Amino acid sequence: MKHIKTYHATEMQHKNGDIVIEGPITGEALESLEFHEELVAFRQAPQQHQALIKIADLPEGRIIIVREKNQVVGYVTYVYPDPLERWSEGNMENLIELGAIEVIPKFRGGGVGKTLLQVSMMDEAMEDYIIITTEYYWHWDLKGTGLNVWEYRKVMKKMMQAGDLEYFATDDPEISSHPANCLMARIGKRVDAESVQQFDHLRFQNRFMY
Repeated sequence: MKHIKTYHATEMQHKNGDIVIEGPITGEALESLEFHEELVAFRQAPQQHQALIKIADLPEGRIIIVREKNQVVGYVTYVYPDPLERWSEGNMENLIELGAIEVIPKFRGGGVGKTLLQVSMMDEAMEDYIIITTEYYWHWDLKGTGLNVWEYRKVMKKMMQAGDLEYFATDDPEISSHPANCLMARIGKRVDAESVQQFDHLRFQNRFMY
C-alpha cells in the first residue's frame, strides 16, 4: 500500500493567541520547531519531541501539530497499532491508530482538539484507512482538567466525533475492564469489505460474543 500524505493547514484565532494547525508534518520540519515544555502527557517534552520526529518519518506515520509562532503547543499522532495490541494482529496495512492527542493547558478549550482532528481528515488519503483510537480512562488528565471520568469521556467523545470517529463494540479485555473505556473508529469511504470484515474479527475474538 502506498502511503500518500497531503499537507493541509488552517489558522485559528484562540482567546489565548493565534495558532496554526497543520500537517502531516515531516520529521525535518518538526525538528526545526521548538517543543513546548508542558507537552508531558506521555513522556518528558524533549523525549516526546524526538519520538514524534521518528513517527513523522515512518511511511504510515502522520503528525498534525498545533503551532504558536515557532513552537509546537499540541499534536495528534497516527501510526500503526502497537505490536503488543490485538489491533496489529491482522497485519492490516490500511488500519492505523490515533495514538496520542495532546494540547497544552493554555490552548485547551475553544475547539483546538476538534480542529486537530478535522485537519487530519482533510487529507483525501484518509479515505483509504480504518482509523481507530483506544480510549483508556487511566490515560486521561483528570487532575489537570478537574473533570471526573464521565465528564472527560463526554469531552473526548465530542472531540473524536469532530473527526467522524464513532463508537465500535469490542470484547478487548483492556477496553472491557472499565465502562468508561472505549474503542472508536472511522472507516474510510474506499476501505474494501474484506478489510471491514477483518476489523470485525479483530474487535471480537471471543466467538461466543460475536
